[in-house]
Amino acid sequence: MNERPPTQTEVPKDASEIPADPTAPLVKPGDFLLELIPVPVTDIDRAKRFYSEQCGFHVDVDVSPADGVRVVQLTPPGSFCSISLLQGLPMTDMEPGSLRALHLVVKDIEAARQELIGRGVDVGETEDLGGVFYAWFKDPDGNTWALQHMPWRP
Repeated sequence: MNERPPTQTEVPKDASEIPADPTAPLVKPGDFLLELIPVPVTDIDRAKRFYSEQCGFHVDVDVSPADGVRVVQLTPPGSFCSISLLQGLPMTDMEPGSLRALHLVVKDIEAARQELIGRGVDVGETEDLGGVFYAWFKDPDGNTWALQHMPWRP
C-alpha cells in the first residue's frame, strides 16, 4: 500500500527538517513544473473538509507561518499537482468561487464519478464531447472542476 506522509503542521526552520521524498518528480534544467494551484475560498476549514473528506485529497500541509497567514495544501490521489487554500497573502487574492474548469484526469470516469457522489459531491452526468468525456462539479464556493477521461490515454 502506498502510504501518504502525515500532514505537515509546522513550518520547517531549515531544509534539513524536510524529509526526502523519493516519489517527487525530478526537476531538470529547463523544466517548468506546475505543482501548485491556489483555489480561492471564503472559509478555509470548510474547503479543507470538502477537498479532503469528500474529494479524497490528501492534506499535505496546514501551517500558519506568520500572524494572519494560513496555508493549506492538498493533493488529489495520484497527482503531482496540488491545490492551496490561502489566507493573508495579498499577492494571491482572487474572488472566491472564480476558478473555473480545473481538470482531474481519471482512468474510469464512471467509477470516479460514483466515488465522489458516494462521498456527497454533486457531480453532473457524464458528457461525451467528441470522444473526450467530462463530468462537472463545484466546491462549496462555486469553483468548478471537471473529471476528464480520454479513452486512448494509458
